[in-house]
Amino acid sequence: MLDSLLEFGDIRASNSEMTLMHYLCKVLACKLPELLDFHVDLVSLESASKIQLKYLANEMQAISKGLERVEQELVASANDGPVSEVFHNISKVFMDSAELEVRHLINLYSQVGRNADALSLYFGEDPSRYPFEQVTQTLFNFVRLFRKAHEENFK
Repeated sequence: MLDSLLEFGDIRASNSEMTLMHYLCKVLACKLPELLDFHVDLVSLESASKIQLKYLANEMQAISKGLERVEQELVASANDGPVSEVFHNISKVFMDSAELEVRHLINLYSQVGRNADALSLYFGEDPSRYPFEQVTQTLFNFVRLFRKAHEENFK
């Protein structure tokens, strides 16, 4: 459904250079000109369209595994006696801080996942079939096409 927005630039009037996107811009310019700058409210859309949630998930997993390895070293150093006492103490302080940060990061990532799914659902799409990356890319392309059509109408 969301992909149909991109078709506005392809649908032409018979014997005319005007597309449905041009017509939409023209109608908005006459009736609701304040909507022509809707892209201003979407300043982060281009950046969002470059986010790949799968890569973030992989990074989260790598961070968690790295923290587990540090914890294993910390446990192993506890049995090394006075030789590793300084290492153990410094690692313990690091682990306490890192565990809090990683927990916070995991909570943020979960929230991002819920918000990404909510965005797909908002536009009537199934998040498993039309993921966040596709939604943001489609919206970004629509904004780009809309602005181009508006500029062409203005000329």
